[in-house]
Amino acid sequence: MTEEHSAQWHDEPTDYAQIGKLPRFVAASADDGKAASVSSLNITAAAADPELLDLPWHVALEDWPAEYLAALPRGISRHIVRFAHLGGSVIAIKETSEHVARHEYHMLRKLARFDVPCVEPVAVITGRTTPDGRPLNPVLVTRHLKFSMPYRALFSQMLRKDTLTRLIDAQALLLVRLHLIGFYWGDVSLSNTLFRRDAGAFAAYLVDAETGELYPDLSTGQREYDLEIARVNIAGELMDLLDGGLIEEKVDPVATSELIMDSYRRLWAELTEKESFELGERWRVGARIRRLNELGFDVEEYAIKTTQNGSTIQLQPKVVDAGHHQRRLLRLTGLDAQENQARRLLNDMDSFRADNNPRMDEEYSAHLWVSQIFEPIVRSIPRDLSGKLEPAEVVHEVLEHRWYMSEKQERHIPLAEAVQSYIDSVLRHRRDEAAIMLNPPTGLLKILDAETEESRYGGDETIDEYPDADD
Repeated sequence: MTEEHSAQWHDEPTDYAQIGKLPRFVAASADDGKAASVSSLNITAAAADPELLDLPWHVALEDWPAEYLAALPRGISRHIVRFAHLGGSVIAIKETSEHVARHEYHMLRKLARFDVPCVEPVAVITGRTTPDGRPLNPVLVTRHLKFSMPYRALFSQMLRKDTLTRLIDAQALLLVRLHLIGFYWGDVSLSNTLFRRDAGAFAAYLVDAETGELYPDLSTGQREYDLEIARVNIAGELMDLLDGGLIEEKVDPVATSELIMDSYRRLWAELTEKESFELGERWRVGARIRRLNELGFDVEEYAIKTTQNGSTIQLQPKVVDAGHHQRRLLRLTGLDAQENQARRLLNDMDSFRADNNPRMDEEYSAHLWVSQIFEPIVRSIPRDLSGKLEPAEVVHEVLEHRWYMSEKQERHIPLAEAVQSYIDSVLRHRRDEAAIMLNPPTGLLKILDAETEESRYGGDETIDEYPDADD
């Protein structure tokens, strides 16, 4: 590469606690011993990617040749945005000012460290000029999020009202996650979000952070202002979709935009509000955790403080990766269970620790839970019923049965009482799962084959029970 088209690489600053903007780099001067090239690129990136230099940075982004571009749907933006191929991946390139590009790059890097769903920043490139020396705008480069779509691409065919509601719920969940870490967005909208389909629902990812700021905590006023911005922007975006015939005519854009207010406040309250209960109402802890699980959150820890007026529970939520519960349960106890089984067992294990000795070492508390909860339940199952379900599933169902009993009777149910009730009212009436799977009836095989075909072609029906053994 010639001197006229050289590039200066800069690593990202390592001051991770920094709240403000990234510093601007001062261009080299003639005092350095040789004249600085007017066409020298300044590249700020976490890691040097030489393939970036193969792209035509000396051309205005709107004039880039088609050979460099990737044909992907783009959302509405006030900036010029293009998708381009970079090695085996696709990047998004946005022309903007240097100040905005550096700030957004900095914010995205910080959000990534908080495990917030957002696009991955790649680089900020400044010092762009045309071959004749005319300056070009700096660019922010981010990694394209695979399998994601801007909201308008989701409406390429008319979506039903309930689908639109799930989209707004995903936006509300993203906003809550951002506010929990102290991030003020400042420009919440469907346009500034990417969506991935997620088992019939949607997962939302932040794609535009140029107006965002990180604070130690957000005030109620900051959160409510962000929420009001979301409501107004979403209403306008839905009106645009309605005019284009992309949503059902019965959809009221203003009323639908209000849904994000309700969804956000419900989730925020579930995650942050303190709850008081009497000493005999510990089943309420399980109810609170179940509601959080249904909203897609795990409970990292919780504290119970006993007072003269009762007890107060405060939960610390988090979002976990797939398989997290299996791995944690295996590490603590050596038990190998399915993900949902593991989640339920870990919830009870954490409750056991909080009730007995919150300061106890986690591994030792897990050992006590196995010896005092898990193993006694398994040993309580009569020999003639032991083939009904695997041990982890039995314990999971006993704990669920106990919780439902507590909720119905509004009292704390002793474990021994719950186990006996489960054996008499549930387990004795179950089929022997081990025997069925070792020698499955013909009818079961037909249903399993049908389920496989349904999952392959998107069927909606589910099978709730095994067929009779004589089918």
